[in-house]
Amino acid sequence: MPRYKLLIEYDGRPFSGWQRQDNAPSIMGLIEDSLFRFTHEKVTLFGAGRTDSGVHATGQVAHLDLERDWHSQKLNEALNFFLKETGVAVLRVWKVTDAFDSRFKAIRRYYRYRICNRRAPLTFEMGRAWQYSFPIDIELMQQGADRLVGHYDFTTFRATACQAKSPWRTMEQLTISREGEWVYLDAMARSFLHNQIRSFVGSLVEVGSGRKSPDWISEILDARDRRACGAVAPPDGLYLTRVDYPDDLDYVIAEEPWRGHKKD
Repeated sequence: MPRYKLLIEYDGRPFSGWQRQDNAPSIMGLIEDSLFRFTHEKVTLFGAGRTDSGVHATGQVAHLDLERDWHSQKLNEALNFFLKETGVAVLRVWKVTDAFDSRFKAIRRYYRYRICNRRAPLTFEMGRAWQYSFPIDIELMQQGADRLVGHYDFTTFRATACQAKSPWRTMEQLTISREGEWVYLDAMARSFLHNQIRSFVGSLVEVGSGRKSPDWISEILDARDRRACGAVAPPDGLYLTRVDYPDDLDYVIAEEPWRGHKKD
């Protein structure tokens, strides 16, 4: 069965999250339904990250298997035809070998959290960022973030409903930056716990606002107690931006150039 890799972008506001649910709209379900409308095959989509309700993506990766062999560009065009005006787009499709797995072959995942640090409410960015009205010192936030880089038990920053077998994760990068009224948190790791980034952001804003010291981050990390965590930041500002795979994994299958809308 031919396997395909998809690069996907979406506005998470209308959806219950990535994962298909019986009684709520999901990104996974929408794409699977669009695939069925085009291929008439019931397909299961496997994503690199299970984003929550209201969380966005500019670089989600997924894979799927089909019975019929389609040109990757034809599949890409057809999917976007059925997905138009849904807030979901397939940026690119590759035909790949069975060795590719969007979830288990991923070696790094990248997330960005966007804070609009101003008094005025959001207009065009409503639902796409967290508007925080009070001053934020990003140097203090970075001092707190530095205490979270490394291999730790992140129980404090893990949702109680998290299904991961272990709370231990290795944070490779956690940086805070500012561009005008915008404050960004960029995180990189092989994998993340449920609500981990939003929990980081909520606690680090406590530090950046001056209500807590950077040392408080070490204290609540060491507590390994969810009750010690600061308020969880809203989903609006969170984006899955990129997923990396091994450079030596030769999974892409070369294809002849697609010749447009000829009959299949």
